[in-house]
Amino acid sequence: MSKAERTTQYIIETVAPIFNRNGYSGTSLSDITAATGLTKGAVYGNFENKEELALQSFNHNLRLVMDKLAEAMNSEHSIVLKLNALTKFYRSYPVLTSPIGGCPLLNVGIDANHQNEVLMNRVREVNLKLLKNMSNLLQEGIDNGEINPFINTMKYAGRIIAMIEGSVYMTFTLNDDSYIIDIMDHIDQMIETELKK
Repeated sequence: MSKAERTTQYIIETVAPIFNRNGYSGTSLSDITAATGLTKGAVYGNFENKEELALQSFNHNLRLVMDKLAEAMNSEHSIVLKLNALTKFYRSYPVLTSPIGGCPLLNVGIDANHQNEVLMNRVREVNLKLLKNMSNLLQEGIDNGEINPFINTMKYAGRIIAMIEGSVYMTFTLNDDSYIIDIMDHIDQMIETELKK
């Protein structure tokens, strides 16, 4: 890494939790310079504008979460066990994401809606990718004989993602982990009774 690349990475890692907690409008230039110890010129010498920095911060926070989820799921070899790894991961999601200010997808999705088209388009893109990946995983399970061949994979992908995001919303807004735990239990039951062949 060059010095410029190290500086860019340092800025992103430092301000990503601030954007995640405070939102785009709620994060001021003084917040950014105070956290990084850099001048405005040094910050914006590395980014085109605040919007680019916010977008890269969102992508950074998202990678932190998604890399851990991928690691948990990829450690399993069967599709059913991968789905179980997904629910196990989300049971500890509040603890995992508290250092960065909560769920980046939820926080930025709520903050950017009707406020920032660039960030909102990125959130939509991520959600569509999550749906596609989940549908593909279920289809792989059908193809290898693990998953019920009569299910609509995209419909079940939507149910799983919506239940997860809804339970994350309830857990974070009410500061009560029981919502996410209950929904993960429900998804596990759905895997056993509706998805498994």
